[in-house]
Amino acid sequence: MSLQRSRGPVAILGLLTCVCTFLNSTAINIPLEVEQLPTITAQSPRNLIAFPFDESFPMTCEAKGNPPPEFAWKKDDEEFDPFSDPRLMKEENSGTFVIPNNGNLTEYQGSYRCYASNKLGTAMSDEIQFIVPNVPKFPKETIDPLVVEEGEPFTLKCDPPRGIPPLQIYWMTINLQHIEQDERVSMGLNGDLYFSHAVEKDSRRDYCCFAAFSRIRTIVQKTAMSVIVRTKKSDMSAETANAILQRKPSLLTPSADVTEKRMVKGEDLKLECIPEGFPTPQVEWVKMGHQLPMKAQLESYGKLLIVPSVEQEDSGKYMCKAKNRVGEAVSYFVVTVEEPPEWVSEPENQLSMIGANVHIKCSASGTPPPLITWRKNGVPLQEGDRKMIEKTIVLHKAQASDSAVYQCEASNRHGTIMANANIMIMNLPPMILTGQGEDYSAVEGKGVIMHCKVFSSPPSTFSWSKDDSSESLQSPRFATHDNGSLEIYHTEKEDTGQYTCYAKNQEGSSAIDTMLYVKDPTRITEAPVDLQIVTGSTAQLSCLAEYDQSFSNNFELLWEKDDMEMTLNYTENSRYVVEDGVLQIINVSHGDQGLYTCVARTPVDQDTASALLMVLDVPDPPAHLVLSEHRSKSVKLKWIPGADHNSSISEFIIEYEESQWEPGNWKELLRVPGNHGSAILKLHGHVDYRFRVCGVNGVGRGPPSEPTERYKTPPAAPDKNPVNIKIEGHLPHELDIIWEPLLPLEHNGPGLEYKVSYRRQDLEGDWQEHMVKRHSFVVKNTPTFVPYEVKIQARNHQGWGPEPKITSGYSGEDSFFWTCPQEVTSVPSAAPDDVAVEVMNSSMVKVSWTRVHKDKMHGHLGGYRINWWHLRSLLNSKKSHGEKHSLTFPGDQSHATVPGLKPFSEYSLIVMTFNGRGNGPGSHPVNFKTPEGVPEKNPVFRVTDVQKHTVSLAWQPPEEPNGILTGYLLEYQLINETEEVGPLQTVDISKPDTTKWILRDLEPVSKYKFYLRSCTTVGCGAAVSQECTTTLDARLASIHGGISTQGWFIGLLCAIALLTLIVLIACFVNRNKGGKYSVKEKEDLHPDVESQGMNDDTFCEYSDNDEKPLKGSQHSLSREIKAGDSGDSLVDYGDEDAQFNEDGSFIGEYAARKRASAEIKSTAQTPA
Repeated sequence: MSLQRSRGPVAILGLLTCVCTFLNSTAINIPLEVEQLPTITAQSPRNLIAFPFDESFPMTCEAKGNPPPEFAWKKDDEEFDPFSDPRLMKEENSGTFVIPNNGNLTEYQGSYRCYASNKLGTAMSDEIQFIVPNVPKFPKETIDPLVVEEGEPFTLKCDPPRGIPPLQIYWMTINLQHIEQDERVSMGLNGDLYFSHAVEKDSRRDYCCFAAFSRIRTIVQKTAMSVIVRTKKSDMSAETANAILQRKPSLLTPSADVTEKRMVKGEDLKLECIPEGFPTPQVEWVKMGHQLPMKAQLESYGKLLIVPSVEQEDSGKYMCKAKNRVGEAVSYFVVTVEEPPEWVSEPENQLSMIGANVHIKCSASGTPPPLITWRKNGVPLQEGDRKMIEKTIVLHKAQASDSAVYQCEASNRHGTIMANANIMIMNLPPMILTGQGEDYSAVEGKGVIMHCKVFSSPPSTFSWSKDDSSESLQSPRFATHDNGSLEIYHTEKEDTGQYTCYAKNQEGSSAIDTMLYVKDPTRITEAPVDLQIVTGSTAQLSCLAEYDQSFSNNFELLWEKDDMEMTLNYTENSRYVVEDGVLQIINVSHGDQGLYTCVARTPVDQDTASALLMVLDVPDPPAHLVLSEHRSKSVKLKWIPGADHNSSISEFIIEYEESQWEPGNWKELLRVPGNHGSAILKLHGHVDYRFRVCGVNGVGRGPPSEPTERYKTPPAAPDKNPVNIKIEGHLPHELDIIWEPLLPLEHNGPGLEYKVSYRRQDLEGDWQEHMVKRHSFVVKNTPTFVPYEVKIQARNHQGWGPEPKITSGYSGEDSFFWTCPQEVTSVPSAAPDDVAVEVMNSSMVKVSWTRVHKDKMHGHLGGYRINWWHLRSLLNSKKSHGEKHSLTFPGDQSHATVPGLKPFSEYSLIVMTFNGRGNGPGSHPVNFKTPEGVPEKNPVFRVTDVQKHTVSLAWQPPEEPNGILTGYLLEYQLINETEEVGPLQTVDISKPDTTKWILRDLEPVSKYKFYLRSCTTVGCGAAVSQECTTTLDARLASIHGGISTQGWFIGLLCAIALLTLIVLIACFVNRNKGGKYSVKEKEDLHPDVESQGMNDDTFCEYSDNDEKPLKGSQHSLSREIKAGDSGDSLVDYGDEDAQFNEDGSFIGEYAARKRASAEIKSTAQTPA
């Protein structure tokens, strides 16, 4: 746990003693407050190379001690004073000096050692070799050409100059082309180039050896060498020319039969055998008595054996064998793996009391075994100075004068290691290094450690006390450690107090005080919860915590994302906002997904709670779309789904685009489940397709993929025939056939046309056939209203479509000539009989009738229409023929329901039928009455006066009582700004003419809500409500009474009304300045609905004067009945001898005038 410490007061109360184990000598780090020997803290590496591109070379030597040490240097075992050389850069109170790279560095090359001394002793550094590398160069020389007989071996010497390793050798031509190496030609480890036997192509003048020294960034080149290979063509017959004599192998390197190889552990062992002979020998490797190491590698065509990082087990005898078909040659390598010195027991710093026996141990391992030498304060220690037992120095009854720095050095031919050991011999009373009066804070229920760091010789015993108590702290919850610290497990509030640490040895004692405060733990009370959110929205994570109030200024609430603290900059563009413990992430993106941790932290503890924020998004586009299994009318599409962004893909949508009819317009082709990655696509013929796919998940539809390559299907016969065939008879003796044409995509090839076949259904005759390219056909001279059978088949250049289905229909309907011979009509000639009305409730009736015989229909039955009128309210006896309403019921019906009627009213109703030409005559009218209902809302309900205990209310009766009012229901309740409201109080007002009421015994300065309902014998209607607040005293009542009764307010309203009237008069005068407008303009502004023919496919909804459909009504056939129509017309009362037009209106001189108006307006109409 974390602790807070600061200075504080001290009190000593109690004693707890802990006796620590006493040692005569111990390895210890002595604090700098105590006098002590020097200790080297920093030094340069053993080898410091002066690379020419470095600016300077520091010779580092830093040390600590008390008193502070002074520094001295030796170079090549001679005194060296860096301060006497002005070219060197020095630092005060430091042994470090810097050699600048600004001149000849050779004079500084050598072996350096640093010495740090004070009055108690001297420590010394490792030996530092400062190496100034020379620029490597090949000697200038003239090399005679090498003449060699064809088939003989030869070697080109490189002899690279010495330099700082690593060294790389390259053989190239003068044009920097590498010399090709193979089984016959190879380079040795020494850089020489070996040829197993010479061939004619080896003759050239530019064999160059290049030596590369990477650490000093230098490449040097040897003088080019020339090789001349003499062939035997000139002095031999043609049969033997170019023939090379076979020769058994011998080794070009190594030259000896047995080679000893001494390696240092960890180096790479490299053994090579380069043979000569003809044919070119092959090389094999064997480890005598063992298998080759598993890590062994063969390079250079088997001539080089490499064992990386050799160990002791890699020692042994290795053999290489070179052989060809003529013979073989062998060579042996004896490998010994040695080790540089390594510490087994490094000498340690020791602190001992005077008179104790001190043993200084030092031992090291290595091959060969290292030599151990001792120094004291940098001076070689003679055997007579102190007793040496094997590798240990023994100081018998050591005295203060034996305090010194002892150096142990171990060396063999592979290196040297050295270690300093500070040996302090002293007696010292306890010195408490922990500060006096420190404060500690702990969390209740957790542990705390209070420190008491002491240095003494001999070691001290420790005791702790609390609050001036003389008794020891004896409890399982308290523990005193060997270093003097007191640990308390599971702290309690009672542990708060002042503690004292005592330290004591034979030289004296010391004490310090400290204060412990036990705090309430920090605890998160409302943790964030896991959240799933869609990209682009705002995420909210809530976190609330409680903590010790003493940390009010030091408490912080932090947020981490995926264990990394979030940086909140609180700028306008910041997407992360924390307010009142709520983290808001604005415009969430995919990168916001992760584990969010709320950290509630005080200086002594913290609590955390985490929640997973999962970001949802539409799927990524699918990838790698591939088309396969190409067929004439299908293809297989495969894809790899995109990331689903934490919402499983429910389906894939496959879209297509074709290049001929609608290029660039993508259309949906198929949907497949989200667990599919392929689909078989059914295609049309003669279409150039390409496809794309998008995924759909719970968030929505993702973006589409990249489109596939194009795939064009071959032409084919049509797959289908036209659909939605309609057979109509618009005129007598004609049969109109129309159909929905095939889409361009469905043509399947060029040359599409249709074969129209028809015949009478009631006669057995042959099919009449016609070929057309359009999608309609008219059959002339047909009988009136007889059934026909029709079928339509598609065909293109590739062939016929499938066998078509037969569709039935009728030819044109019959005609009747009325008083106007120019107008042809064939509406129904009879009205429904036995019309009856059954009242269902106060606003709905059921109407029934006897169907009209089909012989009277003169065409297809369209349905029935009910017209009705509101005659009067039963509250008064005066009848007034109200506006007409209409409701249409398609099909063969014998009853229907009329909703939306006014309660407590008298109505009149007729029923008529219609066909494709229009309405038939109406039935005899039937009158009926609706029963009472509940009243509508009161139009006015207000508070007129408010007092301390009373409220005055006023209202107006409902405009539509829907019956005889029996009174009012007044309810009220207290609604002060609290979660609970008062009980509902009820006042029954039985007098229907009451329009005012005073409520008494109300609470002062309280808010009330009032509800008012009007009632009939059926029940009470909907409520209107008002609110107000009672006053504190009667003096304020006039204010709460509102401004509506103030004289100034009434005057203001009158002035506003007068100004409004003046403005309206001015507008009216200005509107009429232009005179009367033409009838044509008036009719254009108010088109006559009756003059517009009724479409047999259209049914209009029921409408009243406000053109609002009745709730629950079926669709109306037309809306031709206008608000201005007379309620007493002949059609309204169903005079069967009267003449009617298509919508049922009276025809005569009025109809002639209307026709002229309709002809004028028809030019402006748009065909359906």
